[in-house]
Amino acid sequence: MALPLRAIAVFDVVARCRSLSKAAAELCVTPSAVSQQIHTLEMHLGTTLFTKAGRGVVLTEAGESYFEMIADDVQRITEATQRIRGFRSRSVLTVRTTPTLGSKWLLPRLHTFLDANPDIELRLNGTTEATDFSREAVDVEIRHGEGRWPGVFVEGLAEESFLPVGSPAYAGAASMAATDLPQHRLIHSVKAQVQWSQWFALAGAAPEVEWRRLLFDRSHMAIDAAVDSLGVALESNLMMWRELREGLLVCPVRNPPRVTLTTQWIVCPFDHLHKAKVRLFLEWLRAERAVWQDQRPTTSGVHSD
Repeated sequence: MALPLRAIAVFDVVARCRSLSKAAAELCVTPSAVSQQIHTLEMHLGTTLFTKAGRGVVLTEAGESYFEMIADDVQRITEATQRIRGFRSRSVLTVRTTPTLGSKWLLPRLHTFLDANPDIELRLNGTTEATDFSREAVDVEIRHGEGRWPGVFVEGLAEESFLPVGSPAYAGAASMAATDLPQHRLIHSVKAQVQWSQWFALAGAAPEVEWRRLLFDRSHMAIDAAVDSLGVALESNLMMWRELREGLLVCPVRNPPRVTLTTQWIVCPFDHLHKAKVRLFLEWLRAERAVWQDQRPTTSGVHSD
């Protein structure tokens, strides 16, 4: 019996979209035409490939196994066909990330990914809102949080060190004790997972008086405020690596406590890991992480990792 190649191609699109209507829109056909092709393939294979889930569909165990086996081959056939027809393969990769990580860590590095993957168009979406992958066309997200999200692929981006920092014009490196900090304006990132109260407890230097505060809801604003000598911020070396490297920020505290945490996580549905563009992006992220870990600067009075 001849292979139902058209039905296999349609199955690949539905498996990626998890929706008959979205697949139909991508294929420029009606949802009923998509449903008919899926039925043809299920009859050919003798098994059910999808079940309904709300307004969408989910792969059965057999469907998941079949998709895993054919996804790479279908992608290669698609790319080969486009190239033979004289077209460059052009794929859009949509990445959602927190604004601070996007502007402070991703953007300065993106040229290496874009140069290595000229056939991928990147769309970067900066927001703190978690992605609903069943409703939003996002390929992969770098999400702020504690890393506990069931049902999706989760990988920590990097272990971060949190330390007090300020402009060297405001306070020299290792120029004060932890108990001196409450005399200064303390810059707060209100959504950060490490707060000043926790840091003072770890430093054994609970303030006797209420400190002056400057509050921001975005870490990149807190970092920039510290660079501008508005006070001392408590931030992650992942987010302010460039400012530390260039000497725009230093740690003014002698022997600060070591505070490490992973707050940024790579998140996507497991089936997105079958996409070539997602695999390329994750491989690039891991390579850039390794480079950052090797090159991250230390400041006077700060433990090196």
